[in-house]
Amino acid sequence: MAIPKQSLDFSGVEETALLPLYAKAIESQNPNPIIRDEKAEALVPQLDIVLADRHTKMTEQLRSRNIEQRLITHLALRAKKYDEYAQNTLKKHPLGPIINIGCGFDTRFYRIDNGRAKFFDLDLQEMINFKRQLIEEGPRYHMIGQSVLDFSWMDKINHDGKPALFLFEGVLMYLHETDIKSLILELQKRFPRSELVYELTNRLWVEGLMGKMARLKMQKHVKMSGDAAFTFGVERPDAFVQWHDGIEFLEQWFYMDENHPKLGWERWFRNWKIFRNVRYTLRYRLNG
Repeated sequence: MAIPKQSLDFSGVEETALLPLYAKAIESQNPNPIIRDEKAEALVPQLDIVLADRHTKMTEQLRSRNIEQRLITHLALRAKKYDEYAQNTLKKHPLGPIINIGCGFDTRFYRIDNGRAKFFDLDLQEMINFKRQLIEEGPRYHMIGQSVLDFSWMDKINHDGKPALFLFEGVLMYLHETDIKSLILELQKRFPRSELVYELTNRLWVEGLMGKMARLKMQKHVKMSGDAAFTFGVERPDAFVQWHDGIEFLEQWFYMDENHPKLGWERWFRNWKIFRNVRYTLRYRLNG
């Protein structure tokens, strides 16, 4: 496709959408990749041109492919796990739907499509407008440009009463607790028996001194701007259960659980709570 004519303000939280795409493209080109993402490989050269006149720490890191290998491994393992959640859902419900919330430039549809599934990408309108210039929609692949907190987007999800899968890959930690609670209760009401998969961080790494340390780490090692700060965390993985009857905690996943060789020395610490309880993925079922 042609290089996008519309520019996007890659700053703050929006800038974080670039990092997973580039990381997956880099990993995909390795001889034995954790994840294969040919679509990401094709998009990156186009984005390099778009970012040519941007000189932030993040964009310069991306153009030079100077991304820390440990971070690439982490992001690739997370994407692969979320793909597996989607694929497992499609084994039970081949038509889906799968809803990828805060999708950024993710290309999951092309990685997990079974030829029948309905797949929805949701992000802010500016992001979706830009993404549409890079990726085409289709009869089963739809993009929705809307805030996740504007619940009218749910009217566009045709699920025919079937359970849906909602993927929040690195989204909820940027929202506020009251908004997240309202969102989850609305999903429970509209999509009973559906599942949520989302990444969260421990509350200790959001508030106080630990929160400041986490923000400094993101700025130094990940090259994220000061605007991209976490605002929500939980004290325990099953915290959402208390919000309403029928919200069922299913599992917790930590990327070191994969025990992948590319994790290297990190594998020795995968069972230490101090590491496991910093940032992790949770799976819930929303029973009616």
